[in-house]
Amino acid sequence: MTVAIIGGGYAGMAAAVELAAHDIPVTVFEAAPALGGRARRVTINDTALDNGLHILIGAYSETLRLIEKVAPKRDHFLRLPLTLNIHNRFSLRAPKLPAPLHLAWALLTAEGLSCADKRAAAGFMQAMKKRSYRLEHDCTVAALLADHSQVYDLIEYLWSPLCVAALNTPMQRASAQVFLNVLRDSLGAGRAASDLLLARMDLTALFPKPAADYVRARGGQVEAGATVERVTPDGKGFGLQVQGHQRHFDQVICAVAPHRAADLLADIPALAPARRQIAALQYEPIHSIYLQFDGRVTLPSPMIGISDSPAQWLFDREAICGQRGLIGAVISASGEQVGETQDALAQRVVADLAKNFGPLPPLQWHRVIAEKRATFSCTPDLARPAAVTACKNFFLAGDYVASDYPATIEAAARSGILAAGLAR
Repeated sequence: MTVAIIGGGYAGMAAAVELAAHDIPVTVFEAAPALGGRARRVTINDTALDNGLHILIGAYSETLRLIEKVAPKRDHFLRLPLTLNIHNRFSLRAPKLPAPLHLAWALLTAEGLSCADKRAAAGFMQAMKKRSYRLEHDCTVAALLADHSQVYDLIEYLWSPLCVAALNTPMQRASAQVFLNVLRDSLGAGRAASDLLLARMDLTALFPKPAADYVRARGGQVEAGATVERVTPDGKGFGLQVQGHQRHFDQVICAVAPHRAADLLADIPALAPARRQIAALQYEPIHSIYLQFDGRVTLPSPMIGISDSPAQWLFDREAICGQRGLIGAVISASGEQVGETQDALAQRVVADLAKNFGPLPPLQWHRVIAEKRATFSCTPDLARPAAVTACKNFFLAGDYVASDYPATIEAAARSGILAAGLAR
């Protein structure tokens, strides 16, 4: 049996590692020069960055398992207990206590909330736990919070930042059920599940690159810079047109971004239902802003939020991965910034940095990376395509494939594992 995996992002490489571990020959085709898809390395001014500033959490069990499988005993992450710090407005930090004491203590000692606010937040979590984090009918996160009397400060400093960070969808449009799935597996699970994991290396080096080495060591192939132009059934499997050459495989796992997947499915009539579901998806952008200063810039913590700024979170890259004078800023669900010039957006964030943290060294360079279709818009009752399709031996993988999770690295990894299991 031969398996083609189209796409060398986290979903595709997760599938490749799972199949290679079972001695199944795989060939991965990745159109870009670097592996990782929408979580990959980009090099700017000889500095390794990422095309998006991603946060992992301790609940990402399958991602962490795969990383340890292909690159064991590396210092992958700066691991922080759950910490939400919005400069001069709000601070919450979970101690190293068993669950659920860690969350109770974090809420009890949170700064920026009244005693009534803290009781309301704890009451909301208890109510969700009692119903096993399940809703009879999905609704928006905003509607769910309103139904449970969550007041302005709680929403502004706790629930809305968590919703946008996890779902990349504003709470007025975000699925409450998917948000509860995230809360169940993070705040509602064991203490370590809510830890924040900040990668000490670029996202290609974190998993896709060692995954490719793992696959090659077991007889598989990983071809970067190889665009699959067309997929057609050929009677005994599938023909893939790759850079003008025809290749044959028994099975196919399509693990590219959804808008690209829709094009690849076009020549297979049985895949029309999946293609319609993909075509119906809406998207949310993310802007990642990198600011390189000529001198050290030290933030109060490796990751900190600021209010009254387009940037929700700032990252001290020196504290995280030793990149001196480099600050990262992320704007999730950033539709308002689409079309704004790089220079204007970067200068706004520089001004907000100076306003919050004082004088800065001269700015050497900046780069704004705008992913206009960073994630699908995670709205209530959204119909997402399944990994299994109506075409035998053709499977879908990607963070958009039907699951409990929003578009995250963990969703991508789990979808790849599922597709590999189906192919086996």
